[in-house]
Amino acid sequence: MQSPSIIELNDRARDIFRQIVESYLASGTPVGSRTLSKLGGLGLSPASIRNVMQDLEEMGLLASPHTSAGRLPTDIGLRLFVDGMMQTGEPAPEEQAAIEEQLRGRGLPMEDVLSRTTSVLAGLSACAAIVMVPKAEAVLRQLSFVPLAPDRALAVLVGGDGSVENRVIDLPPGLPPAALVQASNYINARLSGLTLGQAAERLRHEISAERAELDTLARDVIERGLAIWSSDGAQRPVLIVRGQAHLLDEQGTTDLERLRSLLADLDGKEDLVRVLDLARSSQAMKIFIGSENKLFSLSGSSVIAAPYRDAGDRVVGVIGVIGPTRLNYARVVPMVDYTAKALSRLIG
Repeated sequence: MQSPSIIELNDRARDIFRQIVESYLASGTPVGSRTLSKLGGLGLSPASIRNVMQDLEEMGLLASPHTSAGRLPTDIGLRLFVDGMMQTGEPAPEEQAAIEEQLRGRGLPMEDVLSRTTSVLAGLSACAAIVMVPKAEAVLRQLSFVPLAPDRALAVLVGGDGSVENRVIDLPPGLPPAALVQASNYINARLSGLTLGQAAERLRHEISAERAELDTLARDVIERGLAIWSSDGAQRPVLIVRGQAHLLDEQGTTDLERLRSLLADLDGKEDLVRVLDLARSSQAMKIFIGSENKLFSLSGSSVIAAPYRDAGDRVVGVIGVIGPTRLNYARVVPMVDYTAKALSRLIG
């Protein structure tokens, strides 16, 4: 169904729709015509309100659950409300202060700052909060090869920060043990102190200029060793999730199957990264409501995510929240936006 636009609603339908959505977001329960008539401001009888509610339901903006005569907004209705009717402001001063407090630890590792900021965002929004930043490309200090079998070796990389990672690589046929030693010596003498991308580029340059004193087999080993980390590092962003317990508090025990589905979605890190990548690639805040995103369609959840930038205005990560579709969007959207901008100021 094509989403209707706000201009398709007359003033009466717009007022009734807005009150239904705001009441539902505040209470989490379907809203009936009698309830609306008692709220005041509409000046309409319950029968007149029911007629308009029926029209809104036929447009796909409202739905009527089996257990109630009231109506609640559909995902399409929530999208219309968020895009065309919702008014947002700045986070409350105490919310801004709580966020800024977590960003004052300039001596802390960036991952610790991100973890603390994500935790406070989860607490303020009563949602699960998540932050993603692409894994920084490792700086090469040392790379050595340990033979495991005639066709395999263990590549041991020591990063500039002292981290150690191991990977098993396949070896070219007929490789003599001396070639592994030659490869290690060349890397540690010529490529130490470079990022993996820089090391691969220097290797290609020296080979093309015939300055690399390597035979073909040793060169092949080096290229394999560098390539496995270059691709691996790019595909493993740092992903921090905090506040999953808020989801249990919010949904209670009334829909355990939906809650299990949501928690499973949060554990599917690769799928979650793809969702957040949409905000990073568009370089703007993204709001996904319920079935709009396949990952969260079964759990009926919403995602609000905003990118944050470095001093060069390049997007370096994404921060956001995940919660039920019944979010206080007018409050949470500015909160996520403020947090993303605060991180950008810190990094800049």
